[in-house]
Amino acid sequence: MYNTYIFDLDGTLLDTLTDLAASCNYALRQHGMPEHSIEDVRRFVGNGVRLLMERAVPGGASHPDFEATFATFREHYMHHSQDTTCPYSGIPEMLTTLKARGCRLAVVSNKMMPATVELCRHFFPDTIEVAIGEHEAEGIRKKPAPDTVFAALKQLGVEKDGAVYVGDSDVDIQTAANAGMPCISVLWGFRDREFLIQHGAKTFVSAPSELL
Repeated sequence: MYNTYIFDLDGTLLDTLTDLAASCNYALRQHGMPEHSIEDVRRFVGNGVRLLMERAVPGGASHPDFEATFATFREHYMHHSQDTTCPYSGIPEMLTTLKARGCRLAVVSNKMMPATVELCRHFFPDTIEVAIGEHEAEGIRKKPAPDTVFAALKQLGVEKDGAVYVGDSDVDIQTAANAGMPCISVLWGFRDREFLIQHGAKTFVSAPSELL
């Protein structure tokens, strides 16, 4: 049905929640701030790691130690992003099958660019062709703006006709809409069906094999 698949990363291809929570709480401990539960962090993720930490730090970005705490998180996460992170069951097989069918595959994430690239290189070296994270180039806005999706399509050398965006969050739904692409929402990620429906999701899959 589609010839190009643009995937979100966290909560869609990879279960990254435990490592994100560990780095978040490490940074909070180092700066004398209260820690959060896994379920708290689940609610905080989805809009990039800076917003994750704005939600985790008391008072958010206005806290006088926010920047230092965020820097601690970034440094810790870059060294611990693969401690427990792994693909969801069935993801590698699904990607391999799509690739064998001649589909073009990319990842667009709000995760830090270095971590996005490294995780895709580590877990999906033979299937994901393009991996784009939070872009530091001027004028390239993060999701839900469509900029990084368009950048991925350009790097793949394809048009958006025949392309679909696959993700697990409200940000992904809005990203696809802003890019003028259909969206498939996965039900194994960080948000449940009711939340996704409330944010406009129309098409769902409950297992990676349903994308085939």
